[in-house]
Amino acid sequence: MSEEQIIEQAPAPVIDLTSSEYYINRELSHLQFNIRVLEQALDESHPLLDRLFFLCIFSKNLDEFYEVRVASLTRQLAFNREQAGADGMHPQQVLNAIHTLCSETVERQYRILNDTLLPALERENIHFLRRRDWTEEQRQWVRSYYDDNILPLISPIGLDPSHPFPRLVNKSLNFIVELEGKDAFGRETGLAIIPAPRSLPRIIRIPDAISSGGDCFIFLSSMIHEYADELFPGMTVKGCYQFRVTRNADLEIDEDGTNDLASALEDELHSRNFGEEMRLEVADNCPEALSDFLLRKFSLEKNDLYKVNGPVNLGRMMEVIGQINRPDLQYTPFTPGLPKHIKFKKSIFESIREKDTLLLHPFESFTPVVDMLREAAKDPAVKAIKQTLYRTGAKSEIVNALVDAARNGKEVTVVIELRARFDEEENLYLANRLQEAGAVVVYGVVGYKTHAKMALIVRKEEDRYKRYVHMGTGNYHAGNARAYTDYSFLTCNDVIGEDVHTVFQQLTGMGAAQKVRKLFHAPFTLHKKLIELIDRERAQAEAGQPALIRMKANGLTEPRLIRALYKASQAGVRVELIIRGMCCLRPGVAGVSENIEVRSIIGRFLEHTRVYYFLNGGKDEIYAGSADLMERNLLRRVETAFPVENPKLKERMKTELESYTLDNSQAWILQPDGTYVRRTPQEGEAVIRAQTMLLETLAASV
Repeated sequence: MSEEQIIEQAPAPVIDLTSSEYYINRELSHLQFNIRVLEQALDESHPLLDRLFFLCIFSKNLDEFYEVRVASLTRQLAFNREQAGADGMHPQQVLNAIHTLCSETVERQYRILNDTLLPALERENIHFLRRRDWTEEQRQWVRSYYDDNILPLISPIGLDPSHPFPRLVNKSLNFIVELEGKDAFGRETGLAIIPAPRSLPRIIRIPDAISSGGDCFIFLSSMIHEYADELFPGMTVKGCYQFRVTRNADLEIDEDGTNDLASALEDELHSRNFGEEMRLEVADNCPEALSDFLLRKFSLEKNDLYKVNGPVNLGRMMEVIGQINRPDLQYTPFTPGLPKHIKFKKSIFESIREKDTLLLHPFESFTPVVDMLREAAKDPAVKAIKQTLYRTGAKSEIVNALVDAARNGKEVTVVIELRARFDEEENLYLANRLQEAGAVVVYGVVGYKTHAKMALIVRKEEDRYKRYVHMGTGNYHAGNARAYTDYSFLTCNDVIGEDVHTVFQQLTGMGAAQKVRKLFHAPFTLHKKLIELIDRERAQAEAGQPALIRMKANGLTEPRLIRALYKASQAGVRVELIIRGMCCLRPGVAGVSENIEVRSIIGRFLEHTRVYYFLNGGKDEIYAGSADLMERNLLRRVETAFPVENPKLKERMKTELESYTLDNSQAWILQPDGTYVRRTPQEGEAVIRAQTMLLETLAASV
């Protein structure tokens, strides 16, 4: 036998799919998403004020990244819980990589602000006035504003043994002041801190009469800088530099050790403002001696310091967008679409009985969901309402409807997730309000956040109870429904109604896990079922049949699911993943994932739908639900996924999902090295934007 024949007959080498080389670090992938958001600030296909909005969103996202993700890594180091993830990186390695990437990106962010956006805004007669540019009339107005609004609230703190370094609130604006001379008591400390009043806006619009035309704004920090020397009479202010510190804001509650989750959460909320320090931002002209002093006071290292050429909190610039009446610099408003069988029916229940309804927000209206609950609150035939609430908004119309229903004698049960991060205080308020109205409120299951999006309405029709169901991929938040893409599904299918009833029974009662027939249900069946469907597609490919998987989610990090997708790719399955944010799967690796493409769509709306599609030998199977493809969602949360079985709705969802795979303008393609490259139309290729296509197809008017 020749050497060539021996090589041909040798079995292919076994690839260890658990090897760290096939996984991307989730935190670094998360940062890549934030970088894609920042890049939108340079994209001239977005209106100018929306580009400023993206710059502000990047700042807010990065704040939360430090408050939660960096805090988690730091805690692992502090408590010797270092454990490498599937990617093989240890926490200190990840923190070092985060610092390198963030340093480059934050510097780029301020260049975009100073070199691109501010000049573009100036050309549109929108001005952020520096002190050197104030006219005499403007200076007089600032003097008056300072005296009336800032001076009565400001409290400078000289640093000495009886005035120790103050405990500063998370992300608050502060100034470190270098002083020369002695005060009235003969003290010569040299340093002081000025906390900016938290009740004041960070950017102030000056009156049109003195604006010299256009829209003119002055930063609060500029006003404090201007009059800082007056706060220290008889002393010389040698320098005044703004700074802020970002703290650990992730609440830690011992759920097993408390008898009342709400009370425990209330106790913890105050501590969020004073958690462990994670990051220090200072003005770039701050002397090194002062920035080092601040680092020591906050027990931070050089890697935790960011020197910035501009305001230390760019996220607050978002405040000005609503104060500028320039519709030509923002996206054209549109009216969300409404299906005809809902539009022309007096009763939402009549519409749902006629046919199952699928709505894709924000292109289609969220109003039918609100109307269903409003009508249920008043309808004498409605006897009970059960609802999950994760994020809903302080002025929620849905909560108003639930309150009305309870007051009208309906049996109202609400599973409200108190631990929805950064919405805890609001959810406590809503829980109290619902309880006062007579609703039964429960807080889900200890150890498992309730993230499922379900509403169940029980209506007496003739001699039987009929169940009406809403299930969705997004929260019951009308504001989010105008900015996030999410599916809503309205049905009175008996089996789905029974399944949703069963899930609610498990959430509010106790007992062994009960079977559901049509839904997938985390933490019990969703993970297992998704892997089974992936494996079924793999078997189709191994049998020589066409095979295709399309999955859309906000994140993909769960290792077993990733390995199942790798195996499917190895068998020849075409895998198309639309993952908005973090993705630990590494596509395009020879012998492992060359049949997998991962794309992220970043556009006018925040992509939020979760959809799982399988070709299934031509008998398409589609599920949509509340769960991302992450460990927490699949294994440690209560989540639901519902099937789309109606042929017309299934075909529609297939088409909508496919539009994202065709996008050649707002799609970013994940590379094997973990970076993303923006897809651009080739010569002669038509421009395709999935969100624009959906807007033109589904909205009532554009």
